Amino acid sequence: MEKRTEDRNIMMEEKKTTGEIKDRIMGETVEKKAAVKNGVFRMVFAVLSILLEVGLLFVLLHYVGERAAWIYHVLRFLSVALVLGIYGSHKTASIRMTWIMLIMLAPIFGTTLYLLIGLNGYTWKMRIRYDQIDKALLPMLPSNEEVAAQVKERDGRLYGLVRYIQGQAGYPVYANTEVTYYDDGEKGFEAQKRDLAKAEHFIFMEYHAIEDAECWHELQEVLEERARAGVEVRVFYDDMGSLGFINTDFVKRTQKHGIQCRVFNPFGPGLNLFLNNRDHRKITVIDGKVGFTGGYNLANEYFHRTEPFGFWKDTGIRLEGDAVRSLTVTFLEMWNASSGMDRDDRDFAGYLPELNQPVEQAAECADGEIERLVRDGQEDEQIKKAGSANGFVQPYADSPMDDRPVGEDVYISIAEGAQDYVWFITPYLIITDEMRHALSLAARRGVDVRIITPGIPDKKIVYSLTRSYYNGLTRSGVRIFEYTPGFCHAKMCVSDDLVATCGTINLDYRSLYHHFENGCLYADCPAVMDTKRDFEETFAKCTEVTEYYTTGRGAFLRFGQMILRLFAPLM
Repeated sequence: MEKRTEDRNIMMEEKKTTGEIKDRIMGETVEKKAAVKNGVFRMVFAVLSILLEVGLLFVLLHYVGERAAWIYHVLRFLSVALVLGIYGSHKTASIRMTWIMLIMLAPIFGTTLYLLIGLNGYTWKMRIRYDQIDKALLPMLPSNEEVAAQVKERDGRLYGLVRYIQGQAGYPVYANTEVTYYDDGEKGFEAQKRDLAKAEHFIFMEYHAIEDAECWHELQEVLEERARAGVEVRVFYDDMGSLGFINTDFVKRTQKHGIQCRVFNPFGPGLNLFLNNRDHRKITVIDGKVGFTGGYNLANEYFHRTEPFGFWKDTGIRLEGDAVRSLTVTFLEMWNASSGMDRDDRDFAGYLPELNQPVEQAAECADGEIERLVRDGQEDEQIKKAGSANGFVQPYADSPMDDRPVGEDVYISIAEGAQDYVWFITPYLIITDEMRHALSLAARRGVDVRIITPGIPDKKIVYSLTRSYYNGLTRSGVRIFEYTPGFCHAKMCVSDDLVATCGTINLDYRSLYHHFENGCLYADCPAVMDTKRDFEETFAKCTEVTEYYTTGRGAFLRFGQMILRLFAPLM
């Protein structure tokens, strides 16, 4: 009798516990669905409002032109003048051709659209604000001429690239910085959490997308704990990138826990000329000494908690040492310049620790040189040598405000300087004629040029557009690989066992011309070989489609791709 009573009590307790767990899960699911629903509703409402305003503006211009013929002729004259202005501009030829054809085919509509998004959106007021912040911040970066001289002595081609980044973007090259490469976003995420838990002074986080779900909650627990310990914590995210992931009260809920939070370029109804320019950067800075960047956002799909497009391939890097200073400056630029309504920093020096501090210890390696030496049983001195071989590191940022496509120029320069091989991985391949020519010329010179793109798309139209570029490249000798396990979101390049890049910059028009981006060049260090090994392992998981797209496309497919290519700069 007692046994049956005890069993019944245990069953009741288990049932109660199961019910509580179920309720909690259901509550989280409902909350998550509500957040996504509210975000999507806001996006749909804003898009419909903008389309309605554009439509009304077009109808108004057309109506006025119909009623007053002279106005219509004036608009026609203005469209011709605009075409001539675009033709004589310094924009890349691919972009100019698209706008010229659109305006000539539909003068009023094309002119309206160009004035809204073709001018690249920013206002003079915003340009002045960014210029003022940059004038205060960029001089706080060192010139590091002695490090640049070491680069010149090591390799003249690399020196030219380093000099370009410093001259055009304002970011110097560093030594005394340890680079750790992560071949999977989840590895970077776990390392990030461990380093965040050690923060003593401040934490800066800037991401294109944050999803208010499990992965973010894991990070938020660490951030809240550090905030309670007196650490200054700042989080900055792009509104459009996070629109389907978070609710409108995310900022207030985050700030309640002592975390400062700001939103870049809020997405709403109204003809916002800055709407087309988004913050696509991914940066974490801890105490100005440790930094992270790479391709992954702070959302579940980047860390395999959900897999809507098969296995998600992403990568990242960890920096420890002097070069983190550039990541700090990049974050402070966006935090202070993005809005005139927020209170700006008055003292930047407190976030920029003294340079040339010794790196305390070699960072963890993702199948890197130190791990290899340990496995092979090498002596301690060799391991120390590998751990101190930091090489050269140059984090940099790209902005649509300065009309200099730094991200594209870095990729082109690496391709033009390659002697043996240059490999790229990108989620989207929508490139200018200049980029296509650089890749094709490198292949014709006998360089092993390869590009990895996704095997499973996240956006089907963009995927079709990506494939439309294959033929022109493969006919020149470029090899194209599609990542068959799923979607590759990494944005990287490696060349000649000497130099590599990792960051946020896709090989597409949006990244190269419209978004705020960041990348990191690293050279002559073990992380370069880690990057190369990851490429080699990734090639083994890909299907090479070079031959098919060189000879095997049908006429219908070629025609469809030609039409898509016409509108590529608008996507």
